[in-house]
Amino acid sequence: MFTKRIIPCLDVDRGRVVKGTNFVGLRDAGDPVEVARRYDEEGADELVFLDISASHEGRAILLEVVRRVAEQIFMPFTVGGGIRTLEDATQLIQAGAEKVSLNSAAVKTPDLIAEVSRKFGRCATVVNIDPKRVRGQRTEDRNQQSEDREDNFGASLSSDLCPLTSDLWFEVHINGGRIPTGLEAVAWAKRVVELGAGEIVLTSMDADGTKNGYDLPMLEAVCKSVNVPVVASGGAGHPEHFRQAFEVGADAALAASIFHYNEYSIPDTKAYLAAKGIPVRIIK
Repeated sequence: MFTKRIIPCLDVDRGRVVKGTNFVGLRDAGDPVEVARRYDEEGADELVFLDISASHEGRAILLEVVRRVAEQIFMPFTVGGGIRTLEDATQLIQAGAEKVSLNSAAVKTPDLIAEVSRKFGRCATVVNIDPKRVRGQRTEDRNQQSEDREDNFGASLSSDLCPLTSDLWFEVHINGGRIPTGLEAVAWAKRVVELGAGEIVLTSMDADGTKNGYDLPMLEAVCKSVNVPVVASGGAGHPEHFRQAFEVGADAALAASIFHYNEYSIPDTKAYLAAKGIPVRIIK
């Protein structure tokens, strides 16, 4: 039986690990090299490193920071943020990344997914999808979408989220959640897999940083629609939330603040999951 992966995420802004709520209100969480080393020692299964301001600022990712992190860890390492070309992806692989994660560039230039997949393989090609719940009929009119968006939904997230209704859908956002795209998350997930993505990191903008749990209806909908691993992201506040994500089909679950601020350790989280019958890799 394949084990479920527990993945800490380093959201890096100007060389420091940060964490916010709903993609805003960032606060410092330490030096990325030191944080990465701690997670490696604790037995994390993988590490995700996202330069969250690179795309918005139109700059390249912080390659030197990536190299320094890669030198300190032995677990698989996924890097994203600011990747616009195949050359950008190549530089990250050369700097020590095992996988590269595309988000904004994947939406703007979908062929980049295929280019990266052809050069490095599906297993190294990850697409991050950042959806937000939107109420209202789907339309290409961005102004109307902005008016209809449910900005306060995250406050009511819980493990028993009500199912989607016909006028509620998941809109993909890019540039650190700043720009709505008009793309529906499930349809976009299917498309990126067709183009060559071997894994999807699905981050609920509504749940991000709330610690109220992952958006299970959205997660289940995407997991059922694709045949590649899906990593749940956004909302983890307790080890039980990981179990819930795995129960609806996630292959891995990503978290940040509960690990960064020592609310729960990775060993404690894995011990809880093992006791619940979830197969995880235990370091003894």
